[in-house]
Amino acid sequence: MSRSVFITGGNRGIGLAIAEAMAANGDRVAVTYRSGEPPAGVLGVKCDITDPEQVEAAFRQIEEAHGPVEVLVANAGITRDTLLMRMSEDDFSDVIGTNLTAAYRLAKRATRGMLRARKGRMIFIGSTVGLRGEAGQANYAAAKAGLVGFSRSIARELGSRGITANVVTPGLTETDMTAVLPQEIKDSMIKQIPAGRAAQSEEIAAAVRFLASDEASYITGAVIPVDGGAGMGH
Repeated sequence: MSRSVFITGGNRGIGLAIAEAMAANGDRVAVTYRSGEPPAGVLGVKCDITDPEQVEAAFRQIEEAHGPVEVLVANAGITRDTLLMRMSEDDFSDVIGTNLTAAYRLAKRATRGMLRARKGRMIFIGSTVGLRGEAGQANYAAAKAGLVGFSRSIARELGSRGITANVVTPGLTETDMTAVLPQEIKDSMIKQIPAGRAAQSEEIAAAVRFLASDEASYITGAVIPVDGGAGMGH
């Protein structure tokens, strides 16, 4: 059956691939974006997820168009990479605010409809960096690691109501963000990946689509790595 799916940051990269995969599945898909244009065939909602009022307005718009959100994919995120000694208060708080605090805000609001329906899927896009750490990304790693504890707490709170919460942790993925990296840096990163290559956004989307499906109804509190083996053991 067609479901109401809400994806943050769904107009490019991994978020866009997830939106396209869910729409191809027949779902009613809404995505947030801050700049550019939303993809065709989905409901685009301009929203800054760090602003509680804009998040509330986004949910109301989606609920009016598609009904209560049944699948939430918290994908939007930012980086402010720098070494710890050079990291400003804003570098740290902005990344935590967008990547972790906003996920709390979205999940809390989505819970209303999911509890009434006694079913729901929450999927948080984490990162291998949140499991193994990375020099120059202490803020990003902290935020992504936080998603694991957050989702597992949701799984324990809401599991009996038919609501699942899981984290997908991509590794190096071919996106606009990674396209600007110098080739020598990408080559160095790929050498650390057992699969010997970066992921495609569609491969991340496939894992999300599965976790959102009925087949994954007994999977909750899980961390699903889609990283070519880069984070194994973590």
